[in-house]
Formats: sequence, C-alpha cells, structure tokens
Amino acid sequence: MAPPLAVAVVRYLQEVLGIEALGLRPWARAVELPYFLGDAFQFCELELFKQPIVLAVGRGQPRHALGDVRAWLGTVKALAGQPVIYVTDALASYERRRLIEHKAAFIVPGNQLYLPDLGLDLREYFRQPAPVATEAPLSPAAQAMLIAALLRQPWQPDWQSSQVAVALGYTPMTWSRAVKELIAAGLAVAHTVGRSRWLRMELAPEQVWQRAQPALRSPVRRTVWVDAQSTALHQPSRLAGLSALAHFSMLTPPKWPVYALTVADWKAAKDAGARELPEPHAGAQAWQLWNYSPALQPQATTVDPLSLTLSLQDHADERIQLALDELKRQLPW
Repeated sequence: MAPPLAVAVVRYLQEVLGIEALGLRPWARAVELPYFLGDAFQFCELELFKQPIVLAVGRGQPRHALGDVRAWLGTVKALAGQPVIYVTDALASYERRRLIEHKAAFIVPGNQLYLPDLGLDLREYFRQPAPVATEAPLSPAAQAMLIAALLRQPWQPDWQSSQVAVALGYTPMTWSRAVKELIAAGLAVAHTVGRSRWLRMELAPEQVWQRAQPALRSPVRRTVWVDAQSTALHQPSRLAGLSALAHFSMLTPPKWPVYALTVADWKAAKDAGARELPEPHAGAQAWQLWNYSPALQPQATTVDPLSLTLSLQDHADERIQLALDELKRQLPW
C-alpha cells in the first residue's frame, strides 16, 4: 500500500498543475538499498510525463539533517537511474532554500513543489513544522554559549551558564541577555541548583542543534587579506574556513591559508603594524574577523566544527558541501 504522503502527491499534482501521475506503486528496487535508507524513507514509483519517477517519502519523526537527506537521495538516484523526489509533510524556509540551491527535487503536498529535472518550480506558502523555537537570530554571545555547551565532552544536559559566559569573557549583563535568548528560543530551560542558575537542554545535542538552525548565523563578520611576514607577532593560531574544513576532510587546502580572530584581536594587530591588503599576493593569508571567540574549544588548532559549518553552509561548491557532510559525521554526538 502506498504511504498517505505519496497518495497526496498524486492528488496535489492533479489539483494544482493538472498533471496526471500514473501507476503509483512500491518501488521494486528499494530492497537493493542499505537498510538505513529503508528506515528513513518509504519508496514508491510513478510515471510523470511518461517518465518513471521514484518518490522518497520521509518517514516523519525524527526528521533527518538536510545534508544526510541530500546524500541519501544521491545514493538512491545512482541506483535508480531516474529522477528521485524527496517527499515530506513540511519544510522550513531555510530547508527549502538549501534544497533549491543544490537542485534537489522535493514536494510538500499542498504547499511546495520543486522538480528541476522536469522544469517545474511551484512555491505557494510554506507550512512550517510545529513552532518550537523562534527564527529570530540569536546574538553572537548566545550563539557562542550554545555552541560551547553543545560541544562539551562528556555530554551533560545540565550546564552552568555563568561558567560558560566567564570562560568566553562575557559580562554579567551579556550573559543574562544570552540566557534569556536561549530560553525564549526554546533551546534550554532554566532551573536553580543551590544559589546558582543552571540551564537544561531537554533534547539530545543533535536535536538541539537542528532546532536552533533558523536562529543561527555565520560568525564571520568580514574577511581581510594580510601579509603573513608583516604580522608574525600577531599571527592568529586558529585555522578557519576552507583551511579548517580541509583539516577535517579530504578537501584540498586553499591556496591562501585561512585563520580566524576576533575584531578586538584584529584591532591589536593593526595597532602593531598589520595592514590590510587590497588583494591577495604570494605569502598572503585570509583572516576572518569573527563576531565571537573562535576558541570555543580551547585545546583545538581549528575553529569549532559547528561554527565552521555555519560559516560555510551557504557555499555553492558541491565539493565543499560534501566535505561539510564528512565533517558532520565527526561531531561528538
């Protein structure tokens, strides 16, 4: 029996576009796929414009990360040798944008349709998943505190936010505002232990990270080019950008090394004689000026993997997106 969402796809195509989809049936070759794909999707097949199409119908909760979905659809398409459409009951606006950027076909019955292989793009309104968190962006301080808490090992759902704030150099006022933001965004709840105020994450770290996505932004304010030989005393130590991603993956390192530093550190470097180059030349480096500390993991030689992901997630290069998927598999959760 076809899943209800697949039946809804057929009805949606007929009602909205007047397209008749024929022969909805289970996809016979689904048995050739890895077991985990069968856990993530139900597979059906139909004919559209006399073209056989595979529908990969998401099984609902828990919703999988978009990077995983794209990679899995690629696996299915390689086996099928025909278009594969991701079918789900809801997509957030940022998820829709990412799928369209990567030309990944999808249908949300009754709401959205994007079939680049067939030249179709219909966007009506966006049915959001049940609202559990605000999409208002977090402040840099709140984002940094959240990431620092998510990356703590071993993982503990309860954490003393004041200690994290002190470690990051935030004032009590900044800490207090950041805590309010995290609570208002549905990412943590407050409770008291003795005289201390603690926060608790009621979901697993991966789920908190996914829930926070609409409120997170790239930490990079801007990038400057500098001559490495003239800044030896103020050389930043944290690899960032494509240099950091190459450290975590098989990606080739960039021609010019990329480092991260705070705006305050950049000011100190300029005061010591560092000058911004109008364009890169031999011996140049790219310095990213961050809105918060790039040292959320004190012992690491690179910026943290979550901030790195945010800094590169909108990059159009497919090689970079594949490297980010590789990075995701290395996260501590």
